Amino acid sequence: MRSRPKGITYVCAVDDALRSNQPGSYVPGLSYEDVDTPVFPLSIDLSDKMLTPTILTLLSTLATTALAVPQPHAALIKCPVILDGRIKIHTQLMDFDSSATSLFNPDSVKGSSLKWSQIIQFPEGDKGSRFDGCSHKPLEVTIADASVFKTQYGFRRAGLIFNGDKNIGSPASRGVKTLHFSVRQDEARGLNLTHEYLNVWHETSDWSANQFNFVTGTIIGQEGSLAKNTFKIMSRENKLIWSTPIEQKEWQNFAITLDFNKKHVALPSSSSLISLTDQKDNSTLRLYYSKGHEPLRSVTQAVPNNNAGEGQYQIGILKKPTGTDDVVNSGYQESDIDEGQIYGGIFIEDSANGCVSL
Repeated sequence: MRSRPKGITYVCAVDDALRSNQPGSYVPGLSYEDVDTPVFPLSIDLSDKMLTPTILTLLSTLATTALAVPQPHAALIKCPVILDGRIKIHTQLMDFDSSATSLFNPDSVKGSSLKWSQIIQFPEGDKGSRFDGCSHKPLEVTIADASVFKTQYGFRRAGLIFNGDKNIGSPASRGVKTLHFSVRQDEARGLNLTHEYLNVWHETSDWSANQFNFVTGTIIGQEGSLAKNTFKIMSRENKLIWSTPIEQKEWQNFAITLDFNKKHVALPSSSSLISLTDQKDNSTLRLYYSKGHEPLRSVTQAVPNNNAGEGQYQIGILKKPTGTDDVVNSGYQESDIDEGQIYGGIFIEDSANGCVSL
């Protein structure tokens, strides 16, 4: 991706100004150096009085033609964005180390000897996920031997927390909110699926539970019943809500809608699977999914889920050990690890009145 020379405006694809409810600075229509999409190398200052009506008409025609070209990044964010974790194309790794420049908490959750600029990578040659647009880029969260948070020696972990996502009183833990994220695999930093990986979750404010868990690998205690090479959405009680195979070559897009308005009513069940029966008086979770740049579709109903306890969202990797009953503090982790998970299109939107960006 080449930088834009000073004084020259590059025309970009249907992006921030059109795709989201945030102000954008690019003219919609084209993406940077996308082989499938035309690129206007230069744009002209439309306030220039020297431009003739004929030139203006030509420019208008070119822009209209560009808009008609199928776009790989055509997703429209139609709901108010509460917290935005999409990474601007000009972001540098060192930006993650300061609260003044990072969209995420620069101090948590990571190994104490590491900076986020040492943990995050920017995948080369990736055009971004469905909701990234051409002015955003993916990031990769990696873990290594030094990825030990505080004294949790059983885990290898690195988890991004949105700036503004307070442990108590967060705007993302009230009302009805939808967390969006996309994942893609890095062949050079593959996950060891004989372990359990907790990659995205919402942890209660007292750190005693997670309202939901987005996991993969071999789930401890459910080794024989859940396939290891799948992504799984689990409830607070670690019961399976939905799963899908891991795709090695393309983006997988997820949206999780949490209704915090309703109080949780405990439902007796001996099954490891969540009932898909909608419960009027219960707090709920609903999942949407797609692959590549396809629109999201609902893959579950609004299932009962205990969303109480406020807390914060985390996006990254938490690799659990094997061979122990005390996964936090002990167990086996192989040495010299270099593993990663690529993320894109991270944001939380307000889903009041049923609004979900697809």
